[in-house]
Amino acid sequence: MSLLVSMSEVQVADAQATIAKNPFTLVYDGAISKNMAGKVNIHPVTYQLNGIDIAANVYTPSNYDPAKKYPALVIAHPNGGIKEQTAGLYAQRLAGAGYITIAADAAYQGASGGEPRHTDKPAFRTEDIRGMADFITRYKGVDVNRVGALGICDGGGYTLKAAQSDKRLKAVATLSMFNSGEVRRNGFQNSGLATIPQRLKQASDARAQQAADSKIIYAGVASITDEEIAKVSTDLYREGYIYYYRTHAHPNSTFLYPMSNLLDLMT
Repeated sequence: MSLLVSMSEVQVADAQATIAKNPFTLVYDGAISKNMAGKVNIHPVTYQLNGIDIAANVYTPSNYDPAKKYPALVIAHPNGGIKEQTAGLYAQRLAGAGYITIAADAAYQGASGGEPRHTDKPAFRTEDIRGMADFITRYKGVDVNRVGALGICDGGGYTLKAAQSDKRLKAVATLSMFNSGEVRRNGFQNSGLATIPQRLKQASDARAQQAADSKIIYAGVASITDEEIAKVSTDLYREGYIYYYRTHAHPNSTFLYPMSNLLDLMT
């Protein structure tokens, strides 16, 4: 057995142990395991967005007093990510800086409802950000005149889109921002320019198949071996696979999405 395989098995086991011992199934370092008076606290919530149940976590600052007014932030997770991973990490740390924060699973993804599962459409992801704003602006203690948005990776691109028109968002920041439309269309670093027509044909065929018999054909990465990870040429994807499939794996996180979604993602 190679050293790489041995290390990854330990990492997966560690991630599973982290999920099992954390009542909120948070997998990031320093995650809240219980709410304590005077500390940053976490509050799992659900709400409806266009008829879909959305699962989210709200984080409140130390010594939170609902009678006071606090700035608030909505935090959009990466493609394939969920609220228990990096979005939750930033939500918790920013709550420690005095903000009321919310990290929600996108509709059709994670613990949120919606079918087909893992749907990843730009219009839906943008609406998810507006939905978080809907919820957090009605949360006790939130100053509606001081609401901002943070988008991580794929969520960064969608956050910029949402903020173009949603004037409730007074400040916007992105982290490792990912232009989903450009990358899905052109490939990472324009590596797929020559295959745009073929990939659009695949997406069109997948939609036709779905209409004919409701069968969902998925694109993306369902699982990956250590050897395959080691061969990934770009740091961005290689380190992403290690994070999401090894060190911070969570059963609700996946890099699959319906192939037919490329009709929206690529345009």
